[in-house]
Amino acid sequence: MNLKSLIQRYPLVFYFTCTFLLSWLGAYAVAGPWWSKGNLIPRMAGLRMFPVMILGPAITGILCNAVTRKHGSPGRLRSKWPRWRVPIRWYLVTLGTAPCLILLVLTILQWSVSRAFSPHYFWWGLLFGIPAGLLEEIGWTGWATPVMLTRFGLTRTGILLGFVWGIWHLPVIDFLGAAAPHGMMLPWFALAFIAAMAAMRVVLSWLYQNTRSLFLNQLAHIISTGSLVVLGPASVSPFQETLWYGAYAAALWIFALLILLSRRGAATTGSQVPLPG
Repeated sequence: MNLKSLIQRYPLVFYFTCTFLLSWLGAYAVAGPWWSKGNLIPRMAGLRMFPVMILGPAITGILCNAVTRKHGSPGRLRSKWPRWRVPIRWYLVTLGTAPCLILLVLTILQWSVSRAFSPHYFWWGLLFGIPAGLLEEIGWTGWATPVMLTRFGLTRTGILLGFVWGIWHLPVIDFLGAAAPHGMMLPWFALAFIAAMAAMRVVLSWLYQNTRSLFLNQLAHIISTGSLVVLGPASVSPFQETLWYGAYAAALWIFALLILLSRRGAATTGSQVPLPG
């Protein structure tokens, strides 16, 4: 079986396997000297894993699209990337979901729990989201999402791909946020982060299903990652950081469930929005 036949027969198995191998082996190449000796990874070495890992979904997505571009694959990048002329409501969802929910959660926690949850407003942090959004979504949206939507529909696509996406972050998860390293709270912080990413992927899958725009998902990813860095409280303990990430995950899931319930109601009344061509 040649590479083309392998990708066409097992597109998701091939994509996820290659993405995890490239990303996690890349992370190990950076942090291996410390991991292999059982030592703590220095923060700068941990941060260097990020640009290496985001190449995994990008390279695999480009490979899958290049091999199958002439065969009508639902994951083809062609015609999706430049699709930016969409109704303004989709830009409002793209630009507003993450920052609005983060600000809502932090404001509630700031008023009810501690001033430590005050947003940081580190505006340069938006730059951290640009490489992640541009490169990762070549694979997650440019390949995996359309293939999975064809097979599983929106609900299962968003949830399954979201949890896979969250787990993909595991090598770098302890270097996220202001309270890193998280010590004894790391398992709970990881669960909160993965739950948030799963809910966000439901939103991203819904956004893609209604716009067929890779660009819009890249922009949404940039805003999502950037908002966590820009708004995340700077002086929180590992417990406090886990708490606000968990609250953010809950807010995202409420929003994602409202999306799924509204689609079910639209289908029941016969007014569901069809997939654009």
